[in-house]
Parts: sequence; C-alpha cells; structure tokens
Amino acid sequence: MSLLFGVDAFTDRPFAGNPAAVCVLASPADPAWMQALAAEMNLSETAFLWPEGSAWRLRWFTPRVEVDLCGHATLASAHVLWRHLERSEPRLVFETRSGRLFATREGERIGLDFPAPAAVAATLPDEIAAALGGARPVWSGRAEDDWIVVLESAAAVRTLAPDPGRLARAPARGVVVTARDESGAYDVVSRFFAPAVGVDEDPVTGSAHARMARYWAGVLGRDRLRAYQASPRGGALELELRGDRVLLWGRAVTVWSGRVTAALG
Repeated sequence: MSLLFGVDAFTDRPFAGNPAAVCVLASPADPAWMQALAAEMNLSETAFLWPEGSAWRLRWFTPRVEVDLCGHATLASAHVLWRHLERSEPRLVFETRSGRLFATREGERIGLDFPAPAAVAATLPDEIAAALGGARPVWSGRAEDDWIVVLESAAAVRTLAPDPGRLARAPARGVVVTARDESGAYDVVSRFFAPAVGVDEDPVTGSAHARMARYWAGVLGRDRLRAYQASPRGGALELELRGDRVLLWGRAVTVWSGRVTAALG
C-alpha cells in the first residue's frame, strides 16, 4: 500500500488554490500504474515521490500524460513530507525530469527553487490567437514549451473565454495569459490553459509563474513580485527572482489522506 494525500496548494484555506494528489511510495512504480492512478484522481496533477539517496525522486502526471514540471504538486509534495512524514531537514531536494529542484520553508510558507527561463519574444501563432477569441496581445513570447500572452489589462485576463478544443491543437504545452494588476492588490494577474495535456484551465500554476518571472521582473524593474492566478478557485504566489532561478513562495492545506490499496504495477 502507498500513502495518498489530497492537498490544496498556493492557498491558506481548503477548497481554494490548486488541488493535487500526492502519492508517497517506498520505491519506484510502473509508470503505467502511476498514469492510471492519476487518471483515477482526475486532478490537474498527481505527484509520485519516493526516496532516492538523500533526495526524493518526483514525477508528475496529469490525467492523460506525464509532464516535465509542475509547481503546485511540488509544493504539495514538500508540504506532505514536512507536515505528515515529519521530515526534519530544512531543505528538500527533488530529482525530476526538469533537473534538481529544491524546497525551503519559513514558518507556514514554502519556497520552491525553480529554473526561470527567459521568455523569447515571438509572434503569437494564428491558431492560438483564434483560440483566445482573437485577443490582441501587448506582448507575446515563448518560454520553454509555453506561450506567454500579455494583455492590456487584468480585466481582459479575467474575462477571457478561450476555446479549449482549438487550444488543444496548438503547438505548446499551454498558454499563460497575463497582465499587470491595476488595482494594486498584486503586481500581476494570470490564467493558464493547457488542454493539450488534459487541463482546460489550471487553478494555480507554479511552472507558468517560473516561466514569466523574468519577463515581469524586467517590465516592473524589481525582483520580488506578488502574483494572483485568477482562475475560479484562485491562488496567490510571491515570486523572488534570483538570476536564472526563481523562488515561488506559497502555502498549502491538506484536505484528505488515505492509502492506495490497488496493487503497484
């Protein structure tokens, strides 16, 4: 049997932020079994972790595919290790398909040390613009396998109604739509759409913020930013840019816990 937890990430209260399932294993499992469990969970991500030397191997699955990077499920995994497995180390090390990642904590806050790739300006493909309802970006570019689309206002981000079917055919993992927050409550707002990997709209996306951190730091002229992902559930993050890496700060809340009784593959 394996331990299984349901955690809401990037929030300080249950039923908000981004839910992830975290499955703690004693040793590696068959990827087909992990994919089947992720489909059973039917959340944007299910994380699987097991000890590997002094670190933890961490893999992430949507209901349809394994992905290279997921911020909220990493935050949820760190929360589980510190809160429920009573790990005492001040910094957790995760070995992943995106390289070595780190988690630190300050009280109830958890900081994820992620790579922050530069976003390269590029003309938004017509199929993505059409899927976004003909949105006209102030700026667009690509960071790794995501497109970043900057709109003229936070209101335009909040009211956007994309076509998931058309976006699923776009040449990208997902699309980050973002803008400055004119209200002053946050520095930036965003939404993230990734129907190509089975997630029409993700509630709160750490990896998307890592990929737009350098863009917004350059535009706003500072390395510390307050961000809000304006999905129906919503969630808040703090970004702390450190060269080509970024600390993503957030909180997490456990909603349920149990055990997986189905045999490992």
